[in-house]
Amino acid sequence: MKPLSCTNIALCAVLVLLLANAAQVANAVSCSPVQLSPCVSAITSSSPPTAICCTKIKEQRPCLCQYMKNPYLKKFVNTPNAWKVARSCGTPFPKC
Repeated sequence: MKPLSCTNIALCAVLVLLLANAAQVANAVSCSPVQLSPCVSAITSSSPPTAICCTKIKEQRPCLCQYMKNPYLKKFVNTPNAWKVARSCGTPFPKC
């Protein structure tokens, strides 16, 4: 078996650090449907989403399945217009 070189060990260490950082960022999302308030006008009308709306949808994407399970939020989040807004922001809804 070939011994690991210093370069391979360094690459493995960097990969572990990147994965650990990605896990912390994923856990740092605070699920708050109020954060989607900049998207209300785009969801309820045919106006295009604002940059702030798109930023908030991207931030809240890990929470969308949770919102769709809530009967009070589902009627706002699980609509064709909401899906259209998310798609136009480049953030398609996750498969729940």
